Amino acid sequence: MAAASCQLTEDQFLCCICLEVFTDPVSSPCGHTYCKTCITEHWKEKVLCTCPVCKKRFYTRPELQVNVFIDQMVAQFRESAQQKIRSSSSSSSEQQAAKPGDVCCDICTGTKLKALKSCLVCLVSYCQTHLEPHMTVPGLKTHSVIDPVTNLETRICQKHFQHLEMFCRSDEKFVCKMCMVSDHQGHSVVSLKEEYEQRKSQIGNKVGEMKTFIKKKQTKIQYIRDSVELSNEAADQQKAEGFLVFNNLRQYVA
Repeated sequence: MAAASCQLTEDQFLCCICLEVFTDPVSSPCGHTYCKTCITEHWKEKVLCTCPVCKKRFYTRPELQVNVFIDQMVAQFRESAQQKIRSSSSSSSEQQAAKPGDVCCDICTGTKLKALKSCLVCLVSYCQTHLEPHMTVPGLKTHSVIDPVTNLETRICQKHFQHLEMFCRSDEKFVCKMCMVSDHQGHSVVSLKEEYEQRKSQIGNKVGEMKTFIKKKQTKIQYIRDSVELSNEAADQQKAEGFLVFNNLRQYVA
């Protein structure tokens, strides 16, 4: 169970002669493993066989048999590697290629994929695949990532070369922490997240007010339409009654 849970790495299955993953792995009497063809060719012209790793001498050429256990482990590793490649290809194909106006991934080569996030520390925008290290590597997980934006250099204070991660409500401008201490003492300075949440709430309230206003206007417009329709109906009725009276008078005069 413990062996099955270990994560297999390519370095564990590399032949030190060809530097490729083992093919028909065989083990020398000293315990080191090579591709069968590689070690056979290595010993082919030698009178005294030695291990390429530990230099142990074999006065009789060892009889090499494929190490079944290592061969099975290599097969598992190859299958695992293929699954990762297929998974990565599937993930990449599901991502959107950048369109005009989209923020592109700065790491992608060839077809540029649409960026998922921008890092304020690296000053780089990443697609889903290239963002993965920022989600898993401890040193990168502390970086500030935001929704993708262009011109990331504008997010850096040109005076102190630090991130513009604060907002001065007194001066209505983005500032860094050094600015807050040196140039904005006594001002109302908050984090970008706090300012964002407040403005989002304000916009939400405005949107709610606008919806209420529009609904009232629509109700008033419908009332006017109904009134016009009733007026037209009343006018048609009065017109019909007028024609009736006129015809009756004409018959009476005649």
